[in-house]
Amino acid sequence: MAKAPVAGRVKTRLCPPCTPGQAARIAAAALADTLDTVAAAAAAAGARVLVVDGDYPAPPGWTVCPQRGGPLGDRLANAFADTRAPQTATVLIGMDTPQLATVAHLDRALRLLADVDAVLGPADDGGWWALGLRDPRHAEILRTIPTSTPTTGRQTLTALRRHGLRIQLLPQLRDVDTAADAHAVAALCPANSRFARAVATEMPSPTAVAG
Repeated sequence: MAKAPVAGRVKTRLCPPCTPGQAARIAAAALADTLDTVAAAAAAAGARVLVVDGDYPAPPGWTVCPQRGGPLGDRLANAFADTRAPQTATVLIGMDTPQLATVAHLDRALRLLADVDAVLGPADDGGWWALGLRDPRHAEILRTIPTSTPTTGRQTLTALRRHGLRIQLLPQLRDVDTAADAHAVAALCPANSRFARAVATEMPSPTAVAG
């Protein structure tokens, strides 16, 4: 699930120190790295769908599905509903964790969903970076959970448990909201990743900002 990397519409919390154009290029790098990681996931991931806000070309073999709805909770629930396939689990991730690893994170989530009803990847800021559901219809709970709060992840976990689902937690990751996040996450990415290169070239140095 992603937003087209258009200047002024993505990663606005990186501004300052970034300009809107720099923030958009960093977002584009994060999205490209994420798509590559998902593309490399195990063959068990039968379909790969880019649920996008805006216009962005998906890689070959992918399906594009437009985001719909107003509040983020509704758009998340609609993403599960619009991509649901019979008897098929769904794992939803965003574009804010370019340090995501195919084997350690995505393949692990797919394996776990063979034995549990849901997997949830908590984020450092209290939200979540991944939600996997064996039955995607359970995503309806997301419509009533406030998003972008320090308790979003905890409330999501509570709601899943209230529905009697068996849940397994994934590793906790830091997502990219601020300049400090961008630097910290870039340090966790391979040196040749698009995101690491974008942060190195597009993010103004503290000296440049002070000057």
